[in-house]
Amino acid sequence: MFIQLDLGWMQHPFPVGSFRVASEAQIDTLRSLGLKQIRYVPGKSDPEFQAVRAPGTSAGVAQTMPDEPGPEPGSEQAAQAHRISALRAQLQAQHQALAACDQRFLIATRTCLRLGPLADKEPIQARAQGESLVGGCVDELLDNGESVIRLLSEGVGERNALHPVNVMVLSLLLGKAEGASADALREIGLTALFHDLGKTRLPAHQWVRNPDMTAGDLLGYQKHVAHSVAIARRMGLPAPVLRGIAEHHEMADGSGFPEGLSGPAMGNAARVVGLVNYYDRLCNPVHGAQALTPHEALSLMFAKHKAKFDTRILGVFIRMMGIYPPGSIVQLVNDRYAIVVSVNSSRPLKPRVIVHDPQVPKDEALILDLETVPELGIRRSLKPTQLPREALDYLSPRKRICYFFERAVDHQGLAQP
Repeated sequence: MFIQLDLGWMQHPFPVGSFRVASEAQIDTLRSLGLKQIRYVPGKSDPEFQAVRAPGTSAGVAQTMPDEPGPEPGSEQAAQAHRISALRAQLQAQHQALAACDQRFLIATRTCLRLGPLADKEPIQARAQGESLVGGCVDELLDNGESVIRLLSEGVGERNALHPVNVMVLSLLLGKAEGASADALREIGLTALFHDLGKTRLPAHQWVRNPDMTAGDLLGYQKHVAHSVAIARRMGLPAPVLRGIAEHHEMADGSGFPEGLSGPAMGNAARVVGLVNYYDRLCNPVHGAQALTPHEALSLMFAKHKAKFDTRILGVFIRMMGIYPPGSIVQLVNDRYAIVVSVNSSRPLKPRVIVHDPQVPKDEALILDLETVPELGIRRSLKPTQLPREALDYLSPRKRICYFFERAVDHQGLAQP
């Protein structure tokens, strides 16, 4: 039977309140709850249970066996107290992990924000601070083993530095996923961090390319690449980083700028950073109404723009981010709505989600690891506008998609079955 528990999450130990009963162990756990009856959904149950009706009940309600002895009051209360304590510990660990990622991203954006003015006045000092930021991230990534890509809170970080730091984080994760060495990762990270530094020398209306640009403004926008290279050269950055910055708008099919290079002529840092830069601009355009969901952005890059990118690196990126990257809005197979909040880059097919549950306050919602619930998968991706109002308010899809990483461990405060 597919059942629905009319209980809050602290009143039962299951990862979700609605599911198809699949084992005797689950039945034993249901009995231990001391319920007199349990609601079931005929239409979602196996065929032999779609017309079951317990005597004296309405359709859709099945009684538990009243003759089963319940637990002793003392032991039941102790078990319930233990469940609540464990769930509260999970929730606290969950909040602490997110707060730690938010704080690290905030520090990175504040450092990045200082680098622009510093690069003109004290270029060597700017280089040292940039290398320190990137080197710290690389060391942590390599020390982590497996890493989790984490969706950050809405509004975290310094607004004018969100793009370069977001590109740096994802570029480092992508470089690691494709097997880059520590030195290569540092080159990729510095390329990503400084790739748009030259925009400080342009008028604000030329900072972002848009279809309505005049020919003059488009030419001005494209000059940010040369400006970025000039500043990076004054900072004394190594040749592979200068090359990566110079080529970060080149495309594998030759459609990029400023030189129109094709794939074989591009360095690896540019292939990585250029791909991530493209993805971030799809998710986080200047005009929010044009934003794609992370799932849509990946789908577009693979289905229509595949020729623009190195085929191997694009494949690694899609495997790393998963079919439903963090920030994607999804509907589960049990019809519940959810937001993907993290993906283990080594096991991306079963992300971690927050599920809309009206019986659970949104600030107490536990992250559900879909890898631990094989029967509960994702049915489809949605746009935020397709959500019912209550689900939209509960899940709070991010207007700006930003990521950081954390160590993949078993005790992150994730809901377990």
